[in-house]
Amino acid sequence: MDRTISLHIVDYAIIIATFVVSIVVGLRFSKNQKDTGNYFKAGGKIPSWAIGMSILATLISSVTFLAYPGEGYSSNWIRLVQGLMVPLVLVFIVGIIVPLFRKVIRLSAYEYFERRFGFLARLYASLGFVLNHFAKMGTVFYIISLALSGMTGVDTVYIVLIIGIVVVLITMLGGMEAVIWLDVIQGFMLIAGGLVSLGILLFSVEGGPGAIWQVAMENGRIGFGPFDLEFVNLTFWVMALNGIFYAIQKYGTDQTIIQRYLTAKSDKEAIKASLIGVLLSVPVWALFMFIGTALFAYYKITGSPLPADIKPEEVFPIFITTKLPVGVIGLILSALIAAAFSSLDSDLNCLSAICLEDYYLRWRPNTSEKKQMFLSRMFIVLAGVGAIAVAMFYIHAGGTGVLGIIFTLYSIFSGGIAGMFLLGIFSRRVNKKAIYFGILASILFTLYALLSSTPMTFGDTKILLLDLGNLNFNQHKYMIGVYSHLVLMFVGIVASYIFKEKPVDETLTYYGWLKLKRENKIRN
Repeated sequence: MDRTISLHIVDYAIIIATFVVSIVVGLRFSKNQKDTGNYFKAGGKIPSWAIGMSILATLISSVTFLAYPGEGYSSNWIRLVQGLMVPLVLVFIVGIIVPLFRKVIRLSAYEYFERRFGFLARLYASLGFVLNHFAKMGTVFYIISLALSGMTGVDTVYIVLIIGIVVVLITMLGGMEAVIWLDVIQGFMLIAGGLVSLGILLFSVEGGPGAIWQVAMENGRIGFGPFDLEFVNLTFWVMALNGIFYAIQKYGTDQTIIQRYLTAKSDKEAIKASLIGVLLSVPVWALFMFIGTALFAYYKITGSPLPADIKPEEVFPIFITTKLPVGVIGLILSALIAAAFSSLDSDLNCLSAICLEDYYLRWRPNTSEKKQMFLSRMFIVLAGVGAIAVAMFYIHAGGTGVLGIIFTLYSIFSGGIAGMFLLGIFSRRVNKKAIYFGILASILFTLYALLSSTPMTFGDTKILLLDLGNLNFNQHKYMIGVYSHLVLMFVGIVASYIFKEKPVDETLTYYGWLKLKRENKIRN
């Protein structure tokens, strides 16, 4: 079965319009970019609803656009559990973290870690962000290039280069203001593309939505189980624990989210924006997961042929190009491209902010505003070139093995960051020396868990680099991320009783925030 088609001129026109609108928006806001305050924080004047849509668009990348339907097609909704934990966690911490960050940092989220635990803590968290987001950008480029190449026949290299050049251009010109307003447009495109796809799926079979639901139920595609209380296999509890720490790390330590807090007019607006972004993201994640469920039922009911060697994440692209009418194909592909844009432009802007704030200005604090602006744009170009290079490496190497190596490195060097954040906020005892022991313990644990559970391939042979027999890490890989945070917290707390320093600055903790809140109540 041929997986490619020739798109109609109408579809091409819609896709080209997506690129043109994106470039126009970048040019529209370029005239406002005269200082780094505007370039990275949009002058602190963006309305909460727009920031919320931007958070949504940042969280929903083209990986979600393809991977979630693939999961819904091949399994049940267990991987949606991670996203369901986000609003539960955020409700408890958003009122603390948003005012705190808006008060204590200038631009970089990792400035907080330096003020609380010293420079090495800032460097550790910052490098973790950089490694993660280069891997993420390369993944987004790689996956969207494979999907579009499979649907249109255009070479993957050309797709990566075209999308990369356009994203770098609009981000470099328009700054965070352009990023946010583009995200608003692209967020609506994502939702529209998902709803149109699902609507067509539900009413393309005899019996409509009821038949889709029944077939999905009969084949175990509805539900969040298994609910066994064990961590060796993928269970509800593995995903729930993973989701809790994902939410803390994303909203408490991730520059792409925290930088959004700084673009709001007030603490209240920033909190509202965070809640809007999360409360929109969960239904959109669920929408794309259910598209996969509906795809499974659709092909089961209709008996339409699929290639024998098809991967789950390829089913949605096949459906788009073979079952949707002219015009709708262009709309869905534009939404897919928009999903890539909305993730990549945010990453590029935030990586530039980190390079400037955490590294360059640390050694050259007296740099003029004009030079800072020039460097900010150059950092975006360099980050874009780096991400494109990672994607080209994935394409050349076949993707899967390389992705595993990149994510393994990220796990080693950024494990425990959420744990460090929790200690910073909620502990008045844990100090700089204690947290360094916690970071070291977290890195060593992650290294042990990965090397004793992940076989490396040498020719035709797979071997463990660290084989401790019964002491090998044998739980699900997702639990490594959970334990790395817990290890850092445990060691950090224990070490704080050994290495005592002067009392911490309470204004950097929850208790200082609580005290300030009470004082303001008394004044009012």
